[in-house]
Amino acid sequence: MNIHEYQGKEILASYGVRIQRGIVANSPVEAVAAAKQLTTETGTSWYVVKAQVHAGGRGKGGGVKLAKNLQQVEEIATQIIGMQLVTPQTSAEGKKVHKVLIAEDVYYPGESETSEFYVSVLLNRATGRNMIMYSTEGGMDIEEVAEHTPHLIFTEEIDPSVGLQGFQARRIAFNLGLSGNAFKEMVKFIDSLYNAYIGSDASMFEINPVLKTSDNKIMAVDAKVNIDDNALYRQKKYADMRDVREENPIEVEAKEVGLNYVDLDGTVGCMVNGAGLAMATMDLIKYAGFEPANFLDVGGTADAKRVETAFRIILKDQNVKAILINIFGGIVRCDRVAQGVVDAYKNMGDAIKVPIIVRLQGTNAAIAKELIDNSGMPILSAVEFQEAADQVKAALS
Repeated sequence: MNIHEYQGKEILASYGVRIQRGIVANSPVEAVAAAKQLTTETGTSWYVVKAQVHAGGRGKGGGVKLAKNLQQVEEIATQIIGMQLVTPQTSAEGKKVHKVLIAEDVYYPGESETSEFYVSVLLNRATGRNMIMYSTEGGMDIEEVAEHTPHLIFTEEIDPSVGLQGFQARRIAFNLGLSGNAFKEMVKFIDSLYNAYIGSDASMFEINPVLKTSDNKIMAVDAKVNIDDNALYRQKKYADMRDVREENPIEVEAKEVGLNYVDLDGTVGCMVNGAGLAMATMDLIKYAGFEPANFLDVGGTADAKRVETAFRIILKDQNVKAILINIFGGIVRCDRVAQGVVDAYKNMGDAIKVPIIVRLQGTNAAIAKELIDNSGMPILSAVEFQEAADQVKAALS
């Protein structure tokens, strides 16, 4: 579950991480009020207006701007709120901005130059351990740093039996070239950041940039956070941070009815029981020369109502040109699934305007094929995997 920058900063602050302070606003009027309140609380006279969307690279798309007075705050907030923000991490359509964060200016003059760093905490899936990745090249896309200057990216793996150790936090601060108070601040920052990552059941905390201010403080200027939604049952206070407006509406609807659905870019809709078989089915579609339009696992109860719901979800994608149903009858009998497909087709009337290919294998598979073939419905049945792929190819050729 992705959350907004201001929400990520709230989590960080609760674990003692120093953050760039800010107030969220839903309108230009609220933005001006937030700026006034921020001046009272922090003394700042300049403000950073930041679009709050679930995407990185907001500055490149015009979603992050500096305001030097209250009039500019109102003007910039008017420009950003309601805009379709296109960044390197969004589709060509972009994301609509519903709110902005009015943040304090932290690049003030002082005894030393400011410095920007990149720090993230995430799971290294190759080793099964949490990892802190960091670089002196803050403020840049980490992908560009990895491509052009990979020697400037450092990693620190955490032994799960002992957690983050003091020497590791100190090594990070040393590799970032810090000394004196900034060194001590970074050690504390890393320790608190890791505690926030563990305590919130996050799958990623990315802070870009982490700023060394001119008076040698270390703070999070940004926060890109992903909470593991498998842990939300014990993180109810974070579950409320979910903003469904930022998510794919078809995926949101599917989740509400208990379907495991992921929207993809292809033309062949998939309806499968079991995640492993779903992945194999997507491979099958690609081998046939096409692209899957979705991942959809209907689970072990593929009755008529559930199949009809899955049909309606798949057909919300206007790119779908055919639907492949691939069911293994282990827990659920194939004939029951076949009857569910036929009943769903009848109930939906003319709503289904694309070819349907059904491959049923397992318990009562022969009876299921007979049910499909004798239904009088324009549904194609298959027994073998390759046969199903060939029928998809024929239907779309």
